[in-house]
Amino acid sequence: MTIQELIKTSGTNFGTSGVRGLETLLTDELCSAYTEAFLAIFENSAFKRVALGMDLRPSSPRIAAACVEAILKCGFEVDFCGKLPTPALAFYAQEEKIPAIMVTGSHIPFDRNGIKFYRPDGEITKADELAIINSQIAISPINSTNSLPEINSNAIQNYVERYTHFFPKLTDLKLGLYEHSSVARDVFKEILEQLGATVVSLGRTDIFVPIDTEAVSPEDVERGLKWSKEHSFDAIISTDGDGDRPLISDEKGVWLRGDIVGLLCADYLKISQLVVPVSCNTAIEKSEKFKTISRTKIGSPFVIEAMQALKTENGAIAGFEANGGFLLQSDIPNLKSLPTRDAVLPALAILASAYNKKIPISQLLNELPKRFTASDRLQNFPIEQSKNLIESLIQNPALFNSLIPENHSEIVHQDTTDGLRLTLSNGEIVHLRPSGNAPELRCYAEAETQIRASELVKTCLSAIQSNVI
Repeated sequence: MTIQELIKTSGTNFGTSGVRGLETLLTDELCSAYTEAFLAIFENSAFKRVALGMDLRPSSPRIAAACVEAILKCGFEVDFCGKLPTPALAFYAQEEKIPAIMVTGSHIPFDRNGIKFYRPDGEITKADELAIINSQIAISPINSTNSLPEINSNAIQNYVERYTHFFPKLTDLKLGLYEHSSVARDVFKEILEQLGATVVSLGRTDIFVPIDTEAVSPEDVERGLKWSKEHSFDAIISTDGDGDRPLISDEKGVWLRGDIVGLLCADYLKISQLVVPVSCNTAIEKSEKFKTISRTKIGSPFVIEAMQALKTENGAIAGFEANGGFLLQSDIPNLKSLPTRDAVLPALAILASAYNKKIPISQLLNELPKRFTASDRLQNFPIEQSKNLIESLIQNPALFNSLIPENHSEIVHQDTTDGLRLTLSNGEIVHLRPSGNAPELRCYAEAETQIRASELVKTCLSAIQSNVI
């Protein structure tokens, strides 16, 4: 059986973030098959170990144990790094020049999980995805004992040192750390405290909480405002479940949009060449802070591919996504590259930037062009239904007026790089696309005020949910 056939029969998905699915569908046999298919890419390679890590989901230890069985079956040793952020595992694998496997569902609901795969030099490519999908794998029962090897703590220590050796001291900063069920919560606190900040732990839970940094829940919006008012924080910091997407607030407890986080981080790092997905805020161009800006389809493989096509002699290269995950393609002074999504780097860059300028974070935002974005999603919205909706709008743009009834502006540009992104004559933007790793329809909007951007998203998704089209 090929992995492609397995995808069709198992009900799981495979794509830019590895394999994803309901934890009940991610059987030991299936997880073993995916792991074997991934390791088959490296036939005749010199390495002997495979790094393995996991997040805090209840199903992650079982899935990790199944991966252990497959790694051993393929003739490799298991370098088990325990519970740690995905970028920490990726950085360790990069430094050790070995592949890595991360058991995580990232931000998706708690009843789902997944497995991410990393080459010794970074994320798997589209070519790797194709090779995995076309692999011939024999599905057979495995005798997993559900036991995991002894933990190697070097990966976490290397990750801590990466940031404590690069960033300045943040003495006198008072920070809230929204821990929830993020696997990055303990290591992030260690980094912040080593940098001299006072850290107050908030919202820690043993129950998995799926935090989506592109669609912050109303409850978390209220939490941010409430915590800031109670504690007078300089900022509140958090991440998604596996620590590759940041969530950071200003001193008022207002959460920053991920693409603004990325913009501020790139500016702090003095990046010259920037790659971002088409969904990111146009303040990036309007800021005039970068020599070149390339826009891609949504998904880190597309960002990475575009970064790799750039030449380092033209300046430092980096990219980020609308969720805030930052990818550093170039080595810069005292900081090695890490071309995979990371949450710690952009959060610390914003803290350090405001700290060095002796201004609050909100003032950093005031220095940027006044463009505001919002996003949300319809969950349990079949991908095929999303595609049909978008195709209808492409074929008949006039239908857009049904989604935004009060709209009196004409469509002046239609971008189908990824989904459908419509620019209106008044400068507003509405972008619809199916999620790449879950049955969700995502809507992004951009306008001259945050209120208007949020209104566009809410109105558009409400109309779609009401079957207006």
